[in-house]
Amino acid sequence: MKNLLSLTLAALTFPMAALAMPAVGDIVGTNPADATAALEKAGCKVAAFEAEGGKIEAKCTDTATSKLVEVYIDPKTGAVLELKSGD
Repeated sequence: MKNLLSLTLAALTFPMAALAMPAVGDIVGTNPADATAALEKAGCKVAAFEAEGGKIEAKCTDTATSKLVEVYIDPKTGAVLELKSGD
């Protein structure tokens, strides 16, 4: 009975873990195709990219909360530098 309960809880929480937002330091890529794929896999639906202050800004929506998020990416390494709640 305990095993069934544990498996059920694990199955219910796994989809939520799969939709976690990207974190500072995550590598998402330096080109739009790679960055879009990585961000969307992390639960951030990309609407647009733009250059801002020497960084790449990805404007996206958190698929879990429907909130706008700005993800700042290092154009040389593809690493997430900063996350901000959008306007």
